[in-house]
Amino acid sequence: MPDGREQPRLRLGEGVASLDSLAWDACAGADNPFLSHDFLAALEETGCVGRRSGWRPCPLLLEGPDGALLGAVPLYLKSHSSGEYIFDHGWAEAYERAGGKYYPKLLAAVPFTPVPGPRLLIRPGPDAEIHRRYLAEGLVAVTRQLGVSSLHVNFAEPTDAAALATAGLMQRVGTQYHWQNRGYDSFEAFLGALSSRKRKMIRKEREAARREGLRLHRLVGGDIKPQHWQQFYRFYIDTSERKWGRPYLNRPFFEAIGQRMADRILLVMADHDGTPVAGALNLFGSEAVYGRNWGSDGAFRFLHLEACYYQAIDFAIEMRLARVEAGAQGEHKIARGYLPVETRSLHFIADPGFAAAVEDFLKREARAVEQERAALAGYAPFKCENDPEARKSLRHRD
Repeated sequence: MPDGREQPRLRLGEGVASLDSLAWDACAGADNPFLSHDFLAALEETGCVGRRSGWRPCPLLLEGPDGALLGAVPLYLKSHSSGEYIFDHGWAEAYERAGGKYYPKLLAAVPFTPVPGPRLLIRPGPDAEIHRRYLAEGLVAVTRQLGVSSLHVNFAEPTDAAALATAGLMQRVGTQYHWQNRGYDSFEAFLGALSSRKRKMIRKEREAARREGLRLHRLVGGDIKPQHWQQFYRFYIDTSERKWGRPYLNRPFFEAIGQRMADRILLVMADHDGTPVAGALNLFGSEAVYGRNWGSDGAFRFLHLEACYYQAIDFAIEMRLARVEAGAQGEHKIARGYLPVETRSLHFIADPGFAAAVEDFLKREARAVEQERAALAGYAPFKCENDPEARKSLRHRD
């Protein structure tokens, strides 16, 4: 900071819900709906996060001399590693076998949400980069002060990743699958950019879903009624219990974001002969559609692809949004136009010996991830990416 100016101070808050929403959102920005005060506070107020869930909110706050919020980090004290989508269970087991105590740990992330975005939330201004450094270094200092094993920052954007690496965190890379809008004016224009075989495949999948007697509806804003949340929650619970055993989110949470964030929600609902049978929840910001939760209480061919992937592409084209982020995992997304991109998480391990072992693992893992991404590039469905130069470009795309 310039000479003569009082330094800002860092402190841990009791939760996002207790903070002024306008001040938080001034730091979080409007691009990513998951970082909004509405979303994070809804998780706290409905009990999806809190002491009982193993997600104790303790946001790191950077405040000016007058108490104004200059920056923040959505931070949680965790007693487990569930709901993170960056897997460190093996690290925990290894450390505890060696006699250490891995939990609790600190996690900077959006709970239950594998969406990349800012993690060092900075109010715009001339000192923004200085404040970013304060937050990055402050995270390390808090980790040491609390005496916890480690700090993890999941799905960080590149600017934050660089600041965190400078502060001493180790980078871990991963892969997600995103659809990029290349200026398409219709879904047919998107299909026209694909190879003939992939174009025919997608058309057949969409037609097969319709032959099942299914109708799909895209609902935004005031179109989303209380009965839609009731139906969607039933689908979400049914699918979550069958696939994962325990759902992370509860009905009051969905109702809360429906009341507060309807203008940033795309809810795709499917009915069969007039009866609701499935739903897909998406949020969207100024640049992207983010696919999040899906559920169905029936088995219908290609319905998941239609509801979760193709409807999101349709919406992004209609709204002129730059991309669709379809969440974690799923190489099958490549054939549907969702291409592999690199994700980043950052990790600080307090124990030097264990940190050295993790660093060695991350280097070997990064090489394997890069090799896998290079191999996946060969499956790109686009016409122009069937030649070697285009595949080379795809391998290096972020």
